[in-house]
Amino acid sequence: MANKDYGYGGLLCLDMETEERANRLMGFLQNHSQFGFMAVSLGYYETLMSCSGSSTSSELNNEEKALAGISPGLIRMSIGYVGTLEQKWSQLEKALSRFQDAGLYNKN
Repeated sequence: MANKDYGYGGLLCLDMETEERANRLMGFLQNHSQFGFMAVSLGYYETLMSCSGSSTSSELNNEEKALAGISPGLIRMSIGYVGTLEQKWSQLEKALSRFQDAGLYNKN
């Protein structure tokens, strides 16, 4: 997908180490910062996020996931083309800072 005014979308990965942390971050990004949407497919013009180990790569066994570099907490984000790259990056940075400041990264 491309938009002549915004360019192409892109993929960004974050490794949160555990599926629980990944889901907590994706929920925060969706519900508290309106950064994107949790989804099982990454094809859309909006920003979509998925925890690959338990969704798109769930058919792989643990050894295959490890060989492919897919940890249980790997989040793949398909960055949409709504807004500019600078706006999306700033939105993500602010959300990650708020997530960390709220103590949600290390929450048990």
